[in-house]
Amino acid sequence: MDKAAKQDGIPPEFFEEIEGFLAFLELEKGLAANTVASYRTDLAACARFLRKKRAGNWREVKSHHLVDWIYSLNEQDYAVSSLARKLTTLRVFARHLVREGVRSDEMTALLSAPKLSRRLPGSLIAAEVEALLQAPDTRTPYGLRDQAFLEMFYASGLRVSELCSLTLQQVDMENALLRVYGKGSRERVVPMGSKAVNALQRYLDSGRPAFIKAKTGSAVFLSERGVPISRKTVWLLIRKHARAAGIEKPVKPHLLRHSFATHLLSGGADLRAIQELLGHSDIATTQIYTAVESSRILSGHGKFHPRNRSTTGS
Repeated sequence: MDKAAKQDGIPPEFFEEIEGFLAFLELEKGLAANTVASYRTDLAACARFLRKKRAGNWREVKSHHLVDWIYSLNEQDYAVSSLARKLTTLRVFARHLVREGVRSDEMTALLSAPKLSRRLPGSLIAAEVEALLQAPDTRTPYGLRDQAFLEMFYASGLRVSELCSLTLQQVDMENALLRVYGKGSRERVVPMGSKAVNALQRYLDSGRPAFIKAKTGSAVFLSERGVPISRKTVWLLIRKHARAAGIEKPVKPHLLRHSFATHLLSGGADLRAIQELLGHSDIATTQIYTAVESSRILSGHGKFHPRNRSTTGS
């Protein structure tokens, strides 16, 4: 059993099939390391539960064993979205076991998904975005860096992991384009916009050199130690600048991505184009922004239409 298995506590009788499945996801499907790690965590937890139930191995697992596991998670107050993800993991794994000849049936047949209430993503209004972008003190290398990554978040709709892993080789300043490697190592090209380009150029000229150390590589955004800035640091910095900008709602990196998409849609951009810019593999994921825009329109109708306003006259 390898080190990862020991860390996850995967029982040996369940280990081989899990490792084969994870290798399939990583090597053949090209899924991101974080995604594969989530599958590992879910399946390790399930295997530990099955061992307590004396299920034996994956060939001997019955649907009722898995039903019991889902119910046990429900009693632990897991969020509905977390339960749904774990169920998806089981279903994908079950199909893999059939495909590999480990089982002749899909052991998840009796499992039903918990009902999800799909939350609409929040976003900032244009004035809030402008205040946030102006919050960093650009008289310092730190401020130049922070303003540059804030501009790029909003101009290009990047995920925080994409921004933190961005390298100089992925930046085309002349054509104002970024070559981004998203989930599953899928590549896409996104525009930056003139203001983001200008902010990035100021940072590269007068900010980034202050962070360079002997071990510094080609990462665009650096920490004070000269290494790529971490996701946690970016989150903390965005929260700090949001407070300085007087924004009361909680602001996280993904909120700027949501704002990017929502503002594009309200400005008349095509949904398919937004899907490409965000790097969504499925248009259904992008369609949630149409619900955001519809909600905004209905809210505006209720507030401003003369037949919806209370009147004192007849």
